[in-house]
Amino acid sequence: MSEQTESFISHLVELRDRLLRAVAAIVIVFVCLMPWAGDIYDLLARPLMIALPEGTKMIATGVVTPFFVPVKVTMMLAFLIALPVVLYQAWAFVAPGLYAHEKRLGLPLIVASTVLFLAGMAFCYFFVFKTVFHFIAEFAPKSITPAPDIEQYLSFVLTMFTAFGVTFEVPVVVIVLVRFGIVTIDKLKEARPYVIVGAFVVAAVVTPPDVVSQLMLAIPLCVLYELGILIARFTGRSPARGEEGDVAA
Repeated sequence: MSEQTESFISHLVELRDRLLRAVAAIVIVFVCLMPWAGDIYDLLARPLMIALPEGTKMIATGVVTPFFVPVKVTMMLAFLIALPVVLYQAWAFVAPGLYAHEKRLGLPLIVASTVLFLAGMAFCYFFVFKTVFHFIAEFAPKSITPAPDIEQYLSFVLTMFTAFGVTFEVPVVVIVLVRFGIVTIDKLKEARPYVIVGAFVVAAVVTPPDVVSQLMLAIPLCVLYELGILIARFTGRSPARGEEGDVAA
């Protein structure tokens, strides 16, 4: 019991140390970026400002909103920049307890998940925002002078970033399901009609009530689902945990 207790405590200490390192990395990046917090928010708002009439500015309805909203945006950017350090600390903590085949699969999945999530955010920022905001601006009556609130805009951006980031994770989910024998490729093919319907339902819920943004979320989701099936053909199914010759490294 004493050995088990010592092992448990040592794991807690290691977890604490790695969490502190991850948090420290985020804080350091955040402190370095703070002098440019306003510029960072301006960069985030650029797709909307380009679509609005010339001379239009965003508004802040709260007293402290002009300070806290840029700080929130800067903190999120600091987390994204420090994400490699955060993921490394998480991987270093769990890797010693994994079997060899799990390590071979785990690290590529972590890297792929991160890259795909960032790719989803980039797709949303550079392509979706530009198209959607331009569509809304063209559709809006000329008698209206738009004045978006910065806090509402941040909430909208976070929702869209999350939606597209998660959507781009679909290939990883499909590969994991096939790799661990939870579903077969044939079952995934049979589920295509349900996935298509589900994609449009999800797009209708999480995106603005316009056809353009819904199509821009639903279509990539369906395409990425097919990409996941294609890649899963070559990954096969992993051996069972504890299989002979597969030991923890």
